[in-house]
Amino acid sequence: MKYIKYNLLPSFDTNTYLVWDEDSMEAMLIDVAAPSKEIINEIKSLNLKLKFLINTHGHGDHIGGNKSIKENFDIQLLIHEDDAETITDPHKNLSTFWGDGIISPSADIKLKGGEKFKLGNKELTVIHTPGHSEGGISILIKNLLFSGDTLFAGAIGRDDIPGGDYNTLVKSIQEKLFKLPDDTIVLPGHGPYTTIGREKKGNPYVGLPY
Repeated sequence: MKYIKYNLLPSFDTNTYLVWDEDSMEAMLIDVAAPSKEIINEIKSLNLKLKFLINTHGHGDHIGGNKSIKENFDIQLLIHEDDAETITDPHKNLSTFWGDGIISPSADIKLKGGEKFKLGNKELTVIHTPGHSEGGISILIKNLLFSGDTLFAGAIGRDDIPGGDYNTLVKSIQEKLFKLPDDTIVLPGHGPYTTIGREKKGNPYVGLPY
């Protein structure tokens, strides 16, 4: 798999990912934080076949580019069913708090967790990882885990906002993500990449005893 990371919303340091299968050139976008001509041009210049736009959760700093992408490409927008209402409501997606008022197009597919989709012959799996939000998900494709705001390098997502719950978040990480191989590369919604093994050993919030 190939991927490019973008920082489209520097004030939030949100990571947006363009991911594609180099054989079929089928691609997906994850958490397009803001409208971006750069991404649109990249997709066209690489001749990618954009298939999915996936939101790992419904907060405004992860969905601001949904409308622009949907206007430029005929693709499906996916989000977990528990966060589906938040993307169309600027109060629920918290964007009113910074004066933006983001309203995304509605989801085309409402996820439950456990779904499997294909990019070419590569399979991606949706893992429901609530705790930062009720509908938070992580996306696993080969050895890459796109963890949204569930797990960060040396940290975890906030649990002090609507839909957040610390115990639920820890359970999601320890019982679902930490079951993955240690060499799984974690590509979070904010900050640098890490690995499952590194976080199991050193994350002060959820690291496991050895």
